[in-house]
Amino acid sequence: MPEPDRSRAGTERNAGMANLGIPRNTIEILQKYNFNFQKKYGQNFLIDTKVLDRIVAAADITGEDCVLEIGPGIGTMTQYLAENAREVIAVEIDKNLIPILEDTLCGYDNVTVINEDVLKLDIRGLAEERNGGNPIKVVANLPYYITTPIIMGLFESHVPLKSITVMVQKEVADRMQVGPGTKDYGALSLAVQYYAKPEVVANVPPNCFIPRPNVGSAVIRLTRYEVPPVSVEDETKLFSLIRASFNQRRKTLANGLCNAPDLGLSREQVAGALEKMGLPPAIRGEALTLGQFAELSNLLY
Repeated sequence: MPEPDRSRAGTERNAGMANLGIPRNTIEILQKYNFNFQKKYGQNFLIDTKVLDRIVAAADITGEDCVLEIGPGIGTMTQYLAENAREVIAVEIDKNLIPILEDTLCGYDNVTVINEDVLKLDIRGLAEERNGGNPIKVVANLPYYITTPIIMGLFESHVPLKSITVMVQKEVADRMQVGPGTKDYGALSLAVQYYAKPEVVANVPPNCFIPRPNVGSAVIRLTRYEVPPVSVEDETKLFSLIRASFNQRRKTLANGLCNAPDLGLSREQVAGALEKMGLPPAIRGEALTLGQFAELSNLLY
């Protein structure tokens, strides 16, 4: 017997629940609650059912999964997730959206909404409590200004994760997956690629949102590595080294590292390490691979 398509099951099993991926339904609920968009939260609500289906498919949500959704908004993606996952924990910072979420999600008994700043939430504790410490899947539509803190916070706090599937500004998605020698390559690229395999699964134009953002977006899936692809003695030192290497992109790697007071490195130490690696003294940080940064960190510390 073929597997049923559950992406639209909400319209069947919860007959009274309007599919918010359809623009007119989103407009109706916004008007019903006289909702005012908060610029400080970077609110842009998705109104494209094909993109919603694509995100759920890319995140590979199954009936066994516990999903953490960051920034559910009015519950558009939450509805799709609830139809496919065992449990959805939706964390929304804007208290004005809570009554709307109670309305749009009232037909789902597997959704918990938490009115909190996700950066202040004990996600490890939440995963332990709601999923027995087993890896969770994260799905989110993130405003650009907070993308990096949220993603790096999830990785660095060692939350048990299978994957993070997020809608972000296209430029940020590009930055996460590029390699050395490109203008977008930097500390974010290296940090993400240390923890996960990045893959852009969809590009999303501005007309797929209410209100329309000024830039294009992309959906990127970060599949968490069980073991990082490189071996380092000290993760903290590695990332301090990477940040210092890109703080002043126009400078050589040696100058960037020697000018970073928190690293406490001398020019002789850096020159000696680069020589051991067979790298020229005038090389810039943007030319090094993740593996080379790991080797450099191990030599210096």
